[in-house]
Amino acid sequence: MQSDPKKLLAKNKNLNHTELMKVISHVQREQGEWILHTVMMEGCDVPFKFKRQGHYQSLKGARVNVTYYPEQETVAGMAFEVMKVVRIKIG
Repeated sequence: MQSDPKKLLAKNKNLNHTELMKVISHVQREQGEWILHTVMMEGCDVPFKFKRQGHYQSLKGARVNVTYYPEQETVAGMAFEVMKVVRIKIG
């Protein structure tokens, strides 16, 4: 099933869409039955996170189109900003 970023953006005003961002780091770790993916983008200090049921090929060095929204994550009592990925696609 293909999702159109324009339709997603129209449904939810908090969503952002960025195209052709370069991935500088991609880490995959198991979290229960899910795989937690953390991606760092060039020129951005905030991690992009998403969960999938399987491992992906490494996205390091790839240009990707990302649809995401900002969220606060608390670690050891400190709040950090992260971007929750709704859709990611190699561009």
